Amino acid sequence: MMRAQETQRRAAEMVVEMRRILAAQGKKIRIMEVCGTHTVAIFRAGLRQILPEGVELVSGPGCPVCVTADDYIDAAIAYAGMEDVIITTFGDMLKVPGTRSSLAEAQAQGADVRIVYSPLDALTVAAENPSKQVVFLAVGFETTAPTEAAAVLAAKKQGLGNFFLLSAQKLVPPVMRALLDGGETNVDGFLLPGHVAVVTGTATFDFLAQEYHIPGVVGGFEPLEILRAIHMLVRQIGMDEARIENAYETVVRREGNPVARAAIDRVYEPATVRWRGLGEIPASGLSMREEYAQYDFARVRPLAAGAVGDGRHGCRCGEVLRGAIVPRDCNLFGRACVPEHAVGPCMVSVEGTCAAWYKYGGGRFRYGA
Repeated sequence: MMRAQETQRRAAEMVVEMRRILAAQGKKIRIMEVCGTHTVAIFRAGLRQILPEGVELVSGPGCPVCVTADDYIDAAIAYAGMEDVIITTFGDMLKVPGTRSSLAEAQAQGADVRIVYSPLDALTVAAENPSKQVVFLAVGFETTAPTEAAAVLAAKKQGLGNFFLLSAQKLVPPVMRALLDGGETNVDGFLLPGHVAVVTGTATFDFLAQEYHIPGVVGGFEPLEILRAIHMLVRQIGMDEARIENAYETVVRREGNPVARAAIDRVYEPATVRWRGLGEIPASGLSMREEYAQYDFARVRPLAAGAVGDGRHGCRCGEVLRGAIVPRDCNLFGRACVPEHAVGPCMVSVEGTCAAWYKYGGGRFRYGA
């Protein structure tokens, strides 16, 4: 009871100070949370409702499933249809729509698509099925890339010649730069992704303050941790300052995790990749180095180039990912597009912005009207 009361007291004090800063500024403050986990945590805790009215939160491209382009999904479905291929993937990829279908539909038609909880689990599948080519769908940010790199290194050590990745790893700092350079995303500060920063460290975000004069704060995922990070951002903005601060000191260091970064650098190199709603962004993804090309399924078994789409007709997921609109601005949201029969990936993924808006109130919030 005492702990709950102390949490409420600290939260109230931060909200009061933010309200005072806003009154002195005489304007609204717009903050983007980059991480999909933050988006869900903010809605689940009801933080939008307790923030001062002048603090607007907008979600960014922090859901790896959501920013994965249709051509990747189409490729995964095509590979799943091959008799000698087993597709292994995290569960939230199954229902993501490609141009015409999804992995769930392919699975229902007899494709061997298996849910795993780690790329290392896919190694076991490969060892147990030596006559099959086992492909792990490597979709994620810096958070998952070290484990995927470790799986490749383990496959090489074990001599597993039937284990592969279909890579769609993406990097957070380059997409933030692209958002700011695009001119469509107008924000005063960034709530930076705690999980990514564990790997990269805080220094990788210094460019925000140095080049754009926009502050950023790395936040944890408990309600009070998130509120503290937002409070720190509001204070910086109120004083017209721009620094990269760390509100997740228990796990995040300025230098990040050197071991994890070394694993990424050993297996991968930066590459130009395509983001849903943002197009191609230089050096914003990871491609396997030539030394490990034998584990890159797209190179081992290339497909004929197909049409590149970016979602089904009417879906505005790409604009949601840019922070240009909020989900309820899309005519499909809550009507044709609901979790049970989602039109776009922003409603499919558990970390998708549309899914969070729908689950925690159906978008009945005062912002983005």
